[in-house]
Amino acid sequence: MKPETQAIRIQTRRTAEMEHSTPLFLTSGFCYDAAEDMAAAFADDTLDVNIYSRFSNPNVDEFIRKISTLEGADDGIATGTGMAAIFATFMTFLSQGDHLISASAVFGSTHTILTKYLPKWGIQSTYFDMRKPETIMNLIQPNTRMLYLETPSNPGLDIIDLAFVGELCRSRGILFVVDNCFATPVNQQPIRFGADLVIHSATKWMDGQGRVLGGVVVGRKELIHQLYLFVRNTGPSLSPFNAWILSKSLETLHLRMEKHAANALELARALEKNPYLKMVKYPFLESHPQYEIAKKQMRDGGGIVVFELAGGIEQGRRFLNAMQMISMTNNLGDSRSIASHPASTTHSKLSETERQAVGITPGLIRISVGLEAVGDIINDIEQALEHSNYKD
Repeated sequence: MKPETQAIRIQTRRTAEMEHSTPLFLTSGFCYDAAEDMAAAFADDTLDVNIYSRFSNPNVDEFIRKISTLEGADDGIATGTGMAAIFATFMTFLSQGDHLISASAVFGSTHTILTKYLPKWGIQSTYFDMRKPETIMNLIQPNTRMLYLETPSNPGLDIIDLAFVGELCRSRGILFVVDNCFATPVNQQPIRFGADLVIHSATKWMDGQGRVLGGVVVGRKELIHQLYLFVRNTGPSLSPFNAWILSKSLETLHLRMEKHAANALELARALEKNPYLKMVKYPFLESHPQYEIAKKQMRDGGGIVVFELAGGIEQGRRFLNAMQMISMTNNLGDSRSIASHPASTTHSKLSETERQAVGITPGLIRISVGLEAVGDIINDIEQALEHSNYKD
């Protein structure tokens, strides 16, 4: 079956009621017919049996099966948020004395984990510029255990050749971890290019309507089992209700991402002609520095467009205040278009030097392109640019 069909047809076992749509399993625990069955469930971690919803739940399992299938992975684990998925991955596979290589262009909270928390446990990290992948080789140390990156990156939309990095990591025995949140499995499957683990914030495009939080990691079964034990014992579990919402949302993911990408490309092309902007960036614009790589490993360019205002932070705020339709919030991946100003929001806790290191300029604006009529999106952005522009 095609992936879009599997996203609809993968379903947990029907109950005795023979329901058509998956029911909501709002329960903390599960019952047994005999004391021997209960003892066996706790004795053997490999048994396919529900014990406690912190360990597993039918709604969560259905969601995991769908994402694993869409990404071409053996298995997966789900967490309460995307950041929990990232942190669980670091904590499961890194130990005191280990070294991690990360792209410098990462989400603000990921940067905080890498620079402020991992060093507390004796785990060191080194950044590399995604625009210069050839420099990675020089950063590998004898204790390098993992390479982590986002592609496209948040928010700068930098892109790296996954096949190149995948082969490099394979040859050196380094775990290759990719945050695929911006692309979604509709547009990119990093495992095909050598990634060992793929992470998503399901809060974004997978939900698609800004309702619930969630995270997921997929990959090879032996790796996922280690992650499962960490999540099971530390508790960042995905709730059954959120899993139910996310699983239902995946039924329309392919349709939604096609429309998001079509709208985003049309918006990006319109903004390239706008005289008020210093830069417009979108993976499937020919002007994108890594356009050829994007075309090679992505089906579509995704739903994020970024551009840079000449007037820095102050003009960024004026632009946001001038919008009439587009939402001003820090989330992304919604059916409603969203604008954000990373320098004053998601990356505001970083120093100026740190923001420069991760590619956040003062005038950078990130647009999560929604499902509205694209003309309405373009009109709102253009009028906001007009009202916010510095006059000579």
